[in-house]
Amino acid sequence: MADDDYDMETGGYDDEPVEPELDEGAEEEIDGDKQEEEDVPDPLLGDNNEYEVGEPDEKSRKTIKYMTKYERARILGTRALQISMNAPVMVELEGETDPLEIAMKELRQRKIPFTIRRYLPDGSFEDSGVDELIVEDSWKRQVGGD
Repeated sequence: MADDDYDMETGGYDDEPVEPELDEGAEEEIDGDKQEEEDVPDPLLGDNNEYEVGEPDEKSRKTIKYMTKYERARILGTRALQISMNAPVMVELEGETDPLEIAMKELRQRKIPFTIRRYLPDGSFEDSGVDELIVEDSWKRQVGGD
């Protein structure tokens, strides 16, 4: 835009949109004079704080205590990838070289240091350690059975 398009009276260019005027009674927010936000509780989070650290009581748990096949698949895949990238192994190896087999052995011995976060419909979530959940023995058929 050229300098000749600038309108000195209005303080702007001709093709610039005009800023809307504030309604009567509305307050303009000034950078140095920002109003402090009030602590309004979020209705989606509920009354309790979901970010507290600690072990949830079995009575307060809303989800099942079993690990789903989808959680198991993701944990084994993620842990096998970590092991293949030279992450430290949490169990004693007895000739295993396949990262997936090592990850399965770690899961059987509950040594995988992961936390599973389950989101609930109300927007909250539950965190459970891999060692807290019950894992079905369906991998025994795949590995050869121990």
